[in-house]
Amino acid sequence: MPNQHSIARLVTAVSAVVLVALATGCSKPADQGGASTAPAPSANASTTSQGKAVSKLGDLTAFRSIATDVATIVEEGDLPAAKTRIKDLEVAWDSAEAGLKPRAADDWHVLDKAIDKALSALRADTPSQADSKAAMGALLKTFDTLEGKA
Repeated sequence: MPNQHSIARLVTAVSAVVLVALATGCSKPADQGGASTAPAPSANASTTSQGKAVSKLGDLTAFRSIATDVATIVEEGDLPAAKTRIKDLEVAWDSAEAGLKPRAADDWHVLDKAIDKALSALRADTPSQADSKAAMGALLKTFDTLEGKA
């Protein structure tokens, strides 16, 4: 019996220590989450204020970077490579739709149409460098307009 009491007390003590450790461990992330949440709104506020200056849709840098790559490839005259690269823009744009469109649906549609025109120009049965260059120029101008640069 005394041996069972010792084991029971040991199990109880270990259980209590584990529960306290878990409770402490759980409260630390909440505190850290609260601490990180406090800076986050200010970070988000600055991002939002920058986002308003940049675009209502948010940061379009990744999309514009791909479009710039495509425009450069078109300029070099490698339309098959441009067609391949613009697929990256299409995939990235489509996968981001759910997050971007609710922010500014009108702007999203404007940019989506410009992307569609560029895709059409590069995917034409016989794509022309002039048409592709014009479509890419219009797309880059759309980015600039939405970002307040044009």
